[in-house]
Amino acid sequence: MHSYFKNHTLAAGALLLTLTGIASRILGFFYRIFLSRTIGAEGLGVYQMVFPIYGICFSICAGSIQTAISRFTAADRDRAGRTLLAGFIISFSLALGLAAVIIRFSGFLASQVLMEPRCAPLLPAMALAIPCTSVHACLCGWYYGKEKVQVPALSQMVEQCIRIFTVFLIARIWEEQGRPVTVLAAVAGLVAGEAGSALFTLLSFLLFGNRKKDGPSVSGRPAPSSVLTAAAPLLAMALPLMGNRLVMNLLQSLEAILIPVRLELSGLSRSQALSVYGVLTGMALPFVMFPSAIINSLAVVLLPSVARHQSLGNRSGILKNIALSFRYSSYMGILCIGIFTSFGDSLGLQVFKSAEAGSFISILAWLCPFLYLSTTMGSVLNGLGKTSVTFLHNLVSLLVRLAFVFFGIPRAGIRACLWGMLAGELVLSLLHLYSLRRLVRYAPNAWAVIVKPSFCLASALGIFSLFPDPLPLPGSLPPFFGTVLQIGLVCTGYLLFLLLFHKRPDHSSNSTVT
Repeated sequence: MHSYFKNHTLAAGALLLTLTGIASRILGFFYRIFLSRTIGAEGLGVYQMVFPIYGICFSICAGSIQTAISRFTAADRDRAGRTLLAGFIISFSLALGLAAVIIRFSGFLASQVLMEPRCAPLLPAMALAIPCTSVHACLCGWYYGKEKVQVPALSQMVEQCIRIFTVFLIARIWEEQGRPVTVLAAVAGLVAGEAGSALFTLLSFLLFGNRKKDGPSVSGRPAPSSVLTAAAPLLAMALPLMGNRLVMNLLQSLEAILIPVRLELSGLSRSQALSVYGVLTGMALPFVMFPSAIINSLAVVLLPSVARHQSLGNRSGILKNIALSFRYSSYMGILCIGIFTSFGDSLGLQVFKSAEAGSFISILAWLCPFLYLSTTMGSVLNGLGKTSVTFLHNLVSLLVRLAFVFFGIPRAGIRACLWGMLAGELVLSLLHLYSLRRLVRYAPNAWAVIVKPSFCLASALGIFSLFPDPLPLPGSLPPFFGTVLQIGLVCTGYLLFLLLFHKRPDHSSNSTVT
């Protein structure tokens, strides 16, 4: 078994990240339920308003440098240590500067940028998480480049557990003191989780990092010239990525800020607008994004794997990765359409006690196939070094979403935002697919990725309709467990039908990579 996984690094890495991602998101669900019932939908909306600033900082000091470290580590493992050290110096310096700016100008950022003065006391606390995020991102980039995902995978669980424990503890203390539980508790949990995961990753690297194969930049004290030599190509790749991510995060932040503002123009009060925004971003979207733990894990390991195959000139390896990711993204996306359209209303009421959340879940179900495809295809394009292409595609997609937010919400309310998300992801996935067909002469089989899974889903739902509704439950279990059992039955039937029609994919086409 060990030798099997050693020879199937992509599958093993994706599986490990998927399992920990699913476990982390299950914990996150209980956390979201707790938050929704503790600080309410409006509190969730205020909490979510902090993340535009956080996302911009991440794009500057962490995300792009993590990607560059991962790609250079995968392409040249002999210089991995120098690459990591150079990336860490750049990233951590930027993180400290950004944290200082946020603390100094928190009032201005809250009132003039986020247009929500209640975020003013939250931003200085959030700023403390940024240096921790930098440490975590750099080390995870090194591990992903080495295709060793154990530590990054476990760090997800560490972060989630510490975050939840911190918020529960603060809430308990404040309740005993007779104080109301505010959004500040959720921000404190965010900081504690980031600090815990950064410390865990750093200790794991220092204690168990593969020092012998990483050169003097890891095990010893590197010469400044060697670090500068590693920093030059790292920055050459990271700066365009940083610019791309910054533009994207600025546009995403603009979208997040505009949604409550445009909802007010549709006739809602500020409190109602923030409540609707909180239901969408704090309840419905996390539910729909839950299955993406599988796809995100695949995307994370795809980038270094594709980069490694490209550096070796292994065209068949790239084609296999593309075929694998496309097929399973489609399988998962089509299943999620069936699950969320059939059970979305029940899930919203049973989990969050919100009919509005259930309605959002049912609509956002159609987002899943395009979201999953664009995630994996974008990772493949980045692995091939086509970062400017993915940037342009994402820019077009976001502009489509912004158009729906700006022009649609005052007329149609929050549903215009939902349809904008769908239109944006559809455009993004089509653009990614078009570019990959130009780079790689591989056309997905429509029967394999659309017709077959759709038929399997329809068959599974048809058989499920023969069962009594609701399903009988032992004892006094809540209705939610009955819904989970129903979803499990549909998923089992879908999987069995897929296995019944399974045919080993053929990667021996005369496709080429340019």
